[in-house]
Amino acid sequence: MRLFPSDRYHLPLPEGHRFPVEKYRALRKRLEAEAAAGAALEFIEPHAATDEEILRVHKRDYVGRVMAGTLTPAEVRRIGFPWSEQLVARSLRSTGAAVDAAAAALEDGIAASLAGGTHHAGSDWGEGYCVFNDTAVAAREMQARGMVERVVILDLDVHQGNGTAEIFAADPSVFTVSVHGARNFPLRKHPGDLDIGLEDDADDSTYLAAVDAALAGALGEGGGDLLLYIAGADPYAGDRLGRLSVSRAGLLERDRRVLTAARSAGLPVGIVCGGGYCVDIGAIVEIHAGTMLLAAELLAAEGK
Repeated sequence: MRLFPSDRYHLPLPEGHRFPVEKYRALRKRLEAEAAAGAALEFIEPHAATDEEILRVHKRDYVGRVMAGTLTPAEVRRIGFPWSEQLVARSLRSTGAAVDAAAAALEDGIAASLAGGTHHAGSDWGEGYCVFNDTAVAAREMQARGMVERVVILDLDVHQGNGTAEIFAADPSVFTVSVHGARNFPLRKHPGDLDIGLEDDADDSTYLAAVDAALAGALGEGGGDLLLYIAGADPYAGDRLGRLSVSRAGLLERDRRVLTAARSAGLPVGIVCGGGYCVDIGAIVEIHAGTMLLAAELLAAEGK
């Protein structure tokens, strides 16, 4: 299975910043060890998303401020990262990784970015550690290449994908589905095509029932030629920003249901990581690694 890591593009953050950027390097190293032991994983440097790709989703004025470092203080606070040239480079590579994963999935069946899930970025704003919306850019690029007509974005990060919902609000060619904490960030949620909000402390059974309902909507009413899957680690019970009570086994079962259902329906799946804010970085890495290794196992079982 092809994987597109972008952790070599360093994101400098102030000491004590709560975003666990080091998880991406640790995830790549963890999966490289699996590959050395025989797992069918291929690591490919992603391209930097181009102006043309980004501008299919984001407004030119916003993109210009990001690139030039002229975001207002309020915009910088909303994003949650200090501006730097490294932030721009990292954001472009992470977005490019989602595009590359989508294209590879259309060829192979499943592929993944080892970052991303930047679903809070809207058409003219960044928010919640999201500068550009990677799955939105990937969906639009696959459409522009003539590779797909209809895309489903299945968002299983614990936070609702308000930016994705805003971008595609008037576009029936992209079906947006989100399972998230009803009382969690963002406080004001932009409605998507199918939103399932869960109360705090929802356990495995409640969560997996919601995932099943999301899949029924995504693969039934939604349909499509490509599934972009935001496989957040933050529904985990140990996540400091998650507020749900889902076990690691529950999250792996979630991944199994999503990938099995999509592949049974003949849908290629492009995976991005989504959030994960556990104090124990190792726990986040194991959740993300579990997603990737399961996907590789299912792909190998298909003979690919």
